[in-house]
Amino acid sequence: MKKNKPKYKQIIDAAVIVIAENGYHQAQVSKIARQAGVADGTIYLYFKNKEDILISLFQEKMGNFVEKIEEKIAGKDTAAEKLLMMVETHFHMLSEDKHLAIVTQLELRQSNKDLRLKINDVLKGYLKLVDSILIEGKESGEFSENLDVRLARQMIFGTMDETVTSWVMNEQKYNLTALAGSVHRLLLNGCGKG
Repeated sequence: MKKNKPKYKQIIDAAVIVIAENGYHQAQVSKIARQAGVADGTIYLYFKNKEDILISLFQEKMGNFVEKIEEKIAGKDTAAEKLLMMVETHFHMLSEDKHLAIVTQLELRQSNKDLRLKINDVLKGYLKLVDSILIEGKESGEFSENLDVRLARQMIFGTMDETVTSWVMNEQKYNLTALAGSVHRLLLNGCGKG
């Protein structure tokens, strides 16, 4: 399969850098090929077009995200611990790859509606992971039995997403991962007096 070939990953990694530095619309396939150290034609052995590169990039990176988070939460006993680990891992992975943070937080949002729908499709695996933590918390009694899982998922993902976007917009001047504890407390306690 193409995805297991070394050049596939090379092209994906190059695309992250080129799109982050030039913006999606200015990121020509030739620039991606140059960054990857391959001929322009080689790109088309792996991808149909630039849109396919962007979707594949997101699938690949989001797949890594979910895997890493699943690894990190595997040893945790409570839903609250799993939620903290998820937030921390999400922030840490994006703070470790600033180009990817720019692509996920800014460039993916500037794409056309069809592309955004395909990207939302890729997000489903990540959102299912959030749901599983919330459902576990409800079933164990850690979280309210009246918790609306769908709404809570949107709030959790939206909070993490906006926190990362703000960090990117502020030119990554502060430690994103250090915010995980505060975000986690806010997610668990809302704005109550607890």
